[in-house]
This record gives sequence, C-alpha cells and structure tokens, in this order.
Amino acid sequence: MPDVSPQMREYLSGMKNQSTQKSKFDRSVAEERADLDAFMSQLPIPERVVFEDLSLGGRPAKKVLPNDSATDRAVLFFHGGGYRVGSLDGYKSFMAYLALSCGVAVYGLDYRLSPEHTFPAALDDAVFAFVELSQSVVPENIMLVGDSAGGGLALASLLRLKEKGQALGGAAALLSAWLDGTASGDSYGERRAEFSTGMRGYAGDFPLDTVGVSPLFGDHEGLPPLLLQVVNTEPMRDDSTQLQQRASAAGVDSRIDVFANGFHDFQIFTDIPEARRAINAIGTFFGEVMA
Repeated sequence: MPDVSPQMREYLSGMKNQSTQKSKFDRSVAEERADLDAFMSQLPIPERVVFEDLSLGGRPAKKVLPNDSATDRAVLFFHGGGYRVGSLDGYKSFMAYLALSCGVAVYGLDYRLSPEHTFPAALDDAVFAFVELSQSVVPENIMLVGDSAGGGLALASLLRLKEKGQALGGAAALLSAWLDGTASGDSYGERRAEFSTGMRGYAGDFPLDTVGVSPLFGDHEGLPPLLLQVVNTEPMRDDSTQLQQRASAAGVDSRIDVFANGFHDFQIFTDIPEARRAINAIGTFFGEVMA
C-alpha cells in the first residue's frame, strides 16, 4: 500500500479487522449518535479559529471564524450521518480546518434529523439557512459544502433554490456524497438493500427517486461549479461519478477527485494526513471559483 500514511493504514486496518461490526443501520439511532460524537470529539482542533453559536433559518448553527479571514465570502456546511446522526460539536475539527483552508467563516447548520423529522424537514432547514445567510453575504459568494448525506443535502438545496427561481450559491463541494436513495449504482453491490433501506427512513412517504431525496436525478443545468471527492472502493462511488457525468453534460463546471486507499468520508477524520490534503484541495477550489 504505497504512499499511504501510517494513520490511514491504521484506520483501514481497524475497519478490516472489525468483521463483527454492525452495519450502521443495525444500531439504534441513540447508539449511532453517541458513538459518532464520542469518536469525533477526540479529533484535533486548531487554535487559530473562534467558534460562535448562532441561529440560521430558525435552527441552531455554529460559526467557525479563522483569524484574518475574508468577510465578503463564506461557506455553508451540512454535516453527514445518513440524515439521522451527526452534530456540529462532532464536526468542530473538520469545520475548523475547512475554515482555515478556505480563509473564510464556515457556518455549520444543525438541521433536523430523522426518524424524528423526515423529508423535507432537513431540506427546508438547509434552504432557509442559505436564504438567511444570503442577507449578509452575497449568495454568489457562498459555497455549499457537505459530506455523505450532507453532500446530498447541499446539492438538493441548490436544486430547490433553482426550482424556486432564487439565487444560488457560487459553488459546492460534495464529499463522498449520498446522492441516490435508490442505490442504483454498481458500486453499491451487495449493500444496495442496506442503503436504500437507510434512505427510506429519511424519505418517509416520498419515493426514493424524489429529487429532494436523490438529487442525482435532478436537472443540473445552471448549477454553479462543483467539486466532488470520492473513494474508488466506497459504495457511494457511482453517485459521484454519475453526477460528474450528468452535470458536465448539462454544461456545469464539474470536477471530481477519486481517491484510492481511503474509505467513505475519510475527509472528516482530520488526524489523517490524506484528509487534511483533501480539505486543502477544497480550499484551492474555493479560491479558484470564488475569487
């Protein structure tokens, strides 16, 4: 396994050895939330940022502000977790490094989670948050970022804004994004039923191919530049590769980085050098398209 950091090797080895690990959808919601937050709370947080609690779109939010940051641009971030786990406290490390990489404030949104709140609750929260942030930062100067389910939420938000004729963000970065609730891609393989069942918990009474649930199937024409990051062996790989093809065919500046020797959503584990490099790539993309 050449050119792989010891930290990444350790993560990959740990995952391989956990042959008895339960599927994420076999555990209770409370267990998933507690386990993820407990693990992610151990990740490093750089000293050059300030955290501020606030509200966006009627939901709790967190602003991460780096020293000497630009004030005319911003990032709106939606965390991952299958639409049912994840928290801003757990994502403090990732948001901090993302803020430093982009050189602007990152606003993280505590959107409503399932099963307590099914679709379109999370999407409504995300769109309302973007609209409110747009009152203080020009919409075209806001980049949407999301990992896993949060990546799907970011893309779904752009499509909802477009549908309503509202201003869109200036760019989006989607990390290992969950874009297809039907799990139609070949990369899902034997886990297709697992993921479609998981998305059913969020979709509620809506069909799994509803664009707000599965934004892969939306009309991508007119969307801002997209950066997609995905691992070549992860189940959701084809969500990103298919989006890149569809968006490019629709005339969208759509870029994709396919990583080897990684795992789904590795970017949020900031103690891995490869994750930090991936975050820096997001910052480079931000500087190029939001200049």
